[in-house]
Amino acid sequence: MKRFVQNDKGQGIMEYVIISSLVGICCLVAMKQFGDIVKGRVEEMKDQIKTQIANK
Repeated sequence: MKRFVQNDKGQGIMEYVIISSLVGICCLVAMKQFGDIVKGRVEEMKDQIKTQIANK
């Protein structure tokens, strides 16, 4: 009986590791895709700020 309980715990831990890994991978992919967009917008804002400061 103890063997079955120990196997269930191991299985639960393994499932947790797999799900956590998949969530982490999804987050990395999302950051990669949105990172370029965010970087572009920050660059645009930086250029606008420089222009406004130069005009004053």
